[in-house]
Amino acid sequence: MTFAFDAYVTTALFDAAGGAAFALGDGTVRFEGGEAIEAHDGAVLAAALHPGGEGLVTGGDDGRLVWARPSGGEEIAKVPGRWIDAVAASPDSKLIAFSAGRELHVRDAGDAKFARVFTHEKSVAEVAFDPKGRRIAAATYGGVALWYARIEGQKPTMLKWAGSHVASAFSPDGKFLVSAMQDNQLHGWRVADEKNMRMGGYPAKVKSLAFLAKGNMLATSGANGVVIWPFAGSTGPMGKQAAEVGYDEAAMVVRVAAAPGLGWVAAGLDDGRVWACDLAGQKIIPIKADKGSPITALAMNPDARRIAWGDEDGGAGVAEVGG
Repeated sequence: MTFAFDAYVTTALFDAAGGAAFALGDGTVRFEGGEAIEAHDGAVLAAALHPGGEGLVTGGDDGRLVWARPSGGEEIAKVPGRWIDAVAASPDSKLIAFSAGRELHVRDAGDAKFARVFTHEKSVAEVAFDPKGRRIAAATYGGVALWYARIEGQKPTMLKWAGSHVASAFSPDGKFLVSAMQDNQLHGWRVADEKNMRMGGYPAKVKSLAFLAKGNMLATSGANGVVIWPFAGSTGPMGKQAAEVGYDEAAMVVRVAAAPGLGWVAAGLDDGRVWACDLAGQKIIPIKADKGSPITALAMNPDARRIAWGDEDGGAGVAEVGG
């Protein structure tokens, strides 16, 4: 199934029921069933699956945070005059986090009165919850700030590393935090003792990362194939080498997606192609063989049977793996 949305695809996600949803640069959220929700007056800049599993929570350049479902849109928060650049949500704690400039905001999907605001010295580029949804990582200049999501008046734990941090992800066990940087590298920390992990060697900027195989592997973009880092054991990738899957010198991997509990990974390329791979067999399965605009959004459902993608010109699709 393919779509022509005629707008930049910001995010593609699968909801709890297994349906695909796409957040677009024209401010709409489009669902696989054909529903279209006018969520923002402007572009959708970021989106996450709602903590309840139905629909998306989207942030826009109109300063609004919206819950978009096939039945309609509902404003959750508004920060006038600001852009909401990053959104994350936790199904465990039911919390939603979003960034607006130097501020990290937190809302509770089950309590409309709950609100927290945490301020940083520099702009927040990305936000991520730990596995239990109790702590939030805010990627910013000079490192990543760790906040307890519900506590007011606190000072964050600052995981420091020079440079601009633009994306972050916790390992599924919460022991490691990995950050993509503005230059061509990752940086990681073991959360318990803040021990550093330098993860370099990329030919391009890492824009996308995803844990898989129950947290034993981390897949990233930023190379001619999907880069796979080993995370098994107490030291993670320290002293270990990364592997590269699906190397193709004619293209760069710009988006990755994975099934967290399985060994499946998907790759979106800058020439419009999409493929999937079961790392146990390392057989590359073409999902979208036709070349086109660079892939900007990619998702794989938890059982690794469906993949959704979108590109910078509004092309999108949903496909069965092997189907």
